[in-house]
Amino acid sequence: MSSVQKQPESSPITACTISRDVQDFDLLIEDMETALGEAWGDLGFAEALAFFNQPEADGLEFVALAIDASDEDEIGLLSEIITMAKARGIKVILIAEDVSPASLHQLLRQGADEFVPYPLPENELQAAIDRLDRAEVPAAAAPFDASSSRGDGVLLAVQGLAGGTGATTLAVNLGWELASVSKTDAPRVCILDLGLQTGSVATYLDLPRKDVVYEMWADTDSMDEDIFKQALVTFEDKMWVLTAPTDILPLDMITPEDVQRVLDFARAKFDYVIVDMPSTLVQWTETVLHSAQIYFTTLELDMRSAQNALRLKRALRSEDLPIEKLRFCLNRAPKFTDLNGKSRVKRLAESLEISIEVQLPDGGKPVMQAGDHGTPLASAAGKNPLRKEIAKLAVSLHALGQSDAEQAA
Repeated sequence: MSSVQKQPESSPITACTISRDVQDFDLLIEDMETALGEAWGDLGFAEALAFFNQPEADGLEFVALAIDASDEDEIGLLSEIITMAKARGIKVILIAEDVSPASLHQLLRQGADEFVPYPLPENELQAAIDRLDRAEVPAAAAPFDASSSRGDGVLLAVQGLAGGTGATTLAVNLGWELASVSKTDAPRVCILDLGLQTGSVATYLDLPRKDVVYEMWADTDSMDEDIFKQALVTFEDKMWVLTAPTDILPLDMITPEDVQRVLDFARAKFDYVIVDMPSTLVQWTETVLHSAQIYFTTLELDMRSAQNALRLKRALRSEDLPIEKLRFCLNRAPKFTDLNGKSRVKRLAESLEISIEVQLPDGGKPVMQAGDHGTPLASAAGKNPLRKEIAKLAVSLHALGQSDAEQAA
């Protein structure tokens, strides 16, 4: 019989593994003992269905459903286990080894809360348990309530014209400022990190990268609201993030159609969608450019930025793309009292035939430190000049959005 009934009464069961044979998942046993001590048990597939109908199941916080390729023939039984667990208010962590994407998709749609691959990455089970705890906050689920959709959200893209020009810093902090712009009716904000190779939004916000992100991108044809929600993580219950995948992936892995589907899902559920773009132009850059209301491009007061700005303009014009959506943002802009620097900015804009509409001051070491600590500037250095400028930008964008909405009504 299951080890659930063998646990001493002094250690109430708060979680269970469910598997054909838990001995096949020795790393899971070790991680469960590390996370829970003796406060967990083990059940077989058939035992789990029976146990869920017993009063003892009321104390369960989550179950870890561990499966491998040999269990795919039991997909109906596995789906029933997840359904019963959810009916009892029990969270489900799906742990899978060599299971097909189709089976994973079906089980995630059935209601599994987290997916972790096996062999388990170090500390990933504990991270999944922590995410389950954070997910219980009601506000985090608001964008996916049936009554929450308000139509298409505003899409803001950010792309750096060269490395180190502050594109991700702008994307992350602009997202946070928009999410905090109103204390009474805060907009719903989502950041999409499309840097499939070196995207660092997760690092700047100290968020875990979910393996289900890769599964979502690999099969967007089968993506629905549940799969999209599974791929997102929340930051302090105010902002949602689609992180870059765990592993480095080729930029051509996803197609314009894949990107369009994800953008459509995000815009349907959020008021503002901020897309952190890779610095490289790819086949789906055009997709984001057409969908975006504003396409921020960050540059600095140097030759590489100037040359890349010219290249970008030529590329967009050669393809007859909407270059008017570009908003050039000068990173590490000179101070107001730096007249020589101001003159250089003017000459740069004139020589490139562009308008530099946003000038972001140099925030110094606190900017790098905030990124390393996974904290927005508003929390780490609220009086930082860069933070103040991004906050002003967020306020103006939100005011413009409200004005457009009122005119449309």
